Amino acid sequence: MSLTLAASGGSAYWYLTRSTGAVALLLLTFAVALGVIDVRRWATPRWPRFVVDSLHRNVSLLAMAFLGLHILTSVLDSFAPISLFDVFIPFVGSYRPFWLGLGAVSLDLLLAVTITSMLRQRMGYSTWRAIHWLTYASWPIALLHGLGTGSDVKATWLLGLSVACLLVVLAAVLVRVISGWPENQRLRGAALGGAGVFSLFLLLWLPGGPLGSEWPRRSGTPSALLAHSAHPSSQKGKKP
Repeated sequence: MSLTLAASGGSAYWYLTRSTGAVALLLLTFAVALGVIDVRRWATPRWPRFVVDSLHRNVSLLAMAFLGLHILTSVLDSFAPISLFDVFIPFVGSYRPFWLGLGAVSLDLLLAVTITSMLRQRMGYSTWRAIHWLTYASWPIALLHGLGTGSDVKATWLLGLSVACLLVVLAAVLVRVISGWPENQRLRGAALGGAGVFSLFLLLWLPGGPLGSEWPRRSGTPSALLAHSAHPSSQKGKKP
């Protein structure tokens, strides 16, 4: 595989970064959707609650594993200047600092959820539950991070993947809002309104943002990388 990538002029790390990031987004979307609809409600004698809980937990852990690979390959790839410091501390990097910083914010939120879940037996349920809600905040931030930093954001497959993930989460929110209505109408209305506002924001932002002209420059790509990508001998697939 490495020989093939080398022959095509691309970096194996670059391909791994993009692929692991896409898989991590898919798994995180699945985990968030399962949490939003509260899959424990759908437990049956054939699918008891502990099986459903295990599915949710294992999908979440798998998402963290792919996220770890995504981070590792991003740091190891020498093309873009991304350090371990940039991974955890948001908005301080030199490569698309705001959009890379959103990835750091999403990671920090997920780490907080993961660590507190491991310590769940030692902390109050209400505290754990409040922190666990950070997972839902991490998902839209992660989606914006991928769209803002993705060098192939205009590719049909990535746009299709992003739209599919958005639709899955919107469907989960709709199911949760409808289920048990009209209890907690204010909270359910806020969830539905928040999902709608985020979707509208993406619809208005994407054409003039990542899908618009000169996004690499406007997003904060270092000038040296912009010059490198414009050179005829630049690596295939290395679009800052």
